[in-house]
Amino acid sequence: MLRTRVITAIVLLAVLVPVTLFAPIGVFGALIGFVVVFAAWEWGRLLKLNGAGPVAYALIAGLALIFSTFLGVASKALFEMAAIFWVLAGPYALLRKPVLSAGAWRGFLLFAGIVVFVACWHAVVAARTVGVAFVLSLLLVVWLADVGAYFAGKALGRHKLAPSISPGKTWEGAIGGWVAVMVIGTIAAATAFEAPTVFSAFVEHLGWARALLALSVLVAFSVVGDLFESLLKRQAGVKDSSSLLPGHGGVLDRIDALLPVLPIALLMLG
Repeated sequence: MLRTRVITAIVLLAVLVPVTLFAPIGVFGALIGFVVVFAAWEWGRLLKLNGAGPVAYALIAGLALIFSTFLGVASKALFEMAAIFWVLAGPYALLRKPVLSAGAWRGFLLFAGIVVFVACWHAVVAARTVGVAFVLSLLLVVWLADVGAYFAGKALGRHKLAPSISPGKTWEGAIGGWVAVMVIGTIAAATAFEAPTVFSAFVEHLGWARALLALSVLVAFSVVGDLFESLLKRQAGVKDSSSLLPGHGGVLDRIDALLPVLPIALLMLG
């Protein structure tokens, strides 16, 4: 399993890193588009679409992405709709745990998923347009929160964060992830390292106090995105969103925390 996991990670990095660093924005956008379409396919599977339903859903997501680009749909409007979903529907789902068999809720998630994926794509491309360091710093927020939560949870974890959804997550881990983001973010902003980054941009646009608050919001919603997908998987009765990435699970398993963070970050920067 470890060998498979490492090989998959190497292959992914061999593709993603050169494209992110050196490819024209169109090539980068196309690659992220493929990622989003596969994630939409997994979303359809988790929502228990039958037969060719997940494939059709992924195609709809891909077409929505293409048409939103060619029709010039305002990215800010997409970010706002995605943010509303994560701010309202995310906590509602985690607190109330509505079942997928409830037709209205399932239908809402199918519609909202298209908005979420299209907004995520536009956010990634917009961030890459600002610069490589900027888009990488956005990803770093989620990675730091995840890594910090893992190590803090292992060492200090006592109080379960959401035991019925993801038993391994603890409040101590979540706080550890937040501390990691605060420390690295503060250092990066104070030194203007590789600016513009999301850290330097927050300080420039919001000032130090609100910048740290904004980063805290992103950390919180990275947890919401992670738990939301865990809830969908639990209700679907599966461990991973798919087996597309051997040793790592599915695409959604890798980007779940990014789905809310990317549009919310871009929205806060106006």
